[in-house]
Amino acid sequence: MDKILNYYFSDNNKMINQDWQDRTRLLTGDEGIEHMNKASVLIVGLGGVGAVAAEYICRAGIGNMTIVDHDTVHRTNRNRQLPALVSTEGMLKANVVASRLMDINPGLKLTVIKKYLKDESIIEVLAPGFDYVVDAIDTLSPKVYLLHECIENGLKVVSSLGSGAKFNPLQIRISDISESYKCPLAYYLRKRLHKLGVKEGIKVVFSPEEPAGNVIVKTEAEQNKKSTRGTISYMPAIFGSYCASVVIRELLGIDL
Repeated sequence: MDKILNYYFSDNNKMINQDWQDRTRLLTGDEGIEHMNKASVLIVGLGGVGAVAAEYICRAGIGNMTIVDHDTVHRTNRNRQLPALVSTEGMLKANVVASRLMDINPGLKLTVIKKYLKDESIIEVLAPGFDYVVDAIDTLSPKVYLLHECIENGLKVVSSLGSGAKFNPLQIRISDISESYKCPLAYYLRKRLHKLGVKEGIKVVFSPEEPAGNVIVKTEAEQNKKSTRGTISYMPAIFGSYCASVVIRELLGIDL
């Protein structure tokens, strides 16, 4: 596949950094640490939700990660996205996030894919197989295709739904997609997936909170987006944290 960077495991780095997970080990034990180190997770989309999910999955000690995003940091991202700083404006989000992840865990086996996923390219990315997939895509068509292919290939997946135009973190839910409600993105996603024969089996993070007024405007600032929705700083990050929690707890066998 074109435009892929691989960061390979280093025995020296493992020795130098072997104690950085001590706080996690107290909670999960050696068996949990070993299990997470062997696990492989794919995160698609590195915006407000995906970058946070990727970082917390990395900090939990997942040893093999693939991150996917084609977009660059835009100044309008700074109100909510982890990679977005004045100093990173114009840089590829995938490169910014990759640098952070490798700085957290130099022993991480990381694959970075810097391309816009759709159709056959999604099949190609999923081909190696993963223990868990995080869908943080905010464009409907590739989101539908990714989720459908995960189900077709028997891959566990958690999908982030709409975090925009909302303020109350206490209303955020984790459920099967069949149980999502009062979320416009969930509605359109269910409708498209039903046509493909998928009605359940996808974990979703969503909020039934009523959207805050008319906060949608047309935009030309970001690629593959025709409109943008007002978003407060913390909501995408909490959605990303919830996604990371689903991955980590399921990999450790902890009930959701």
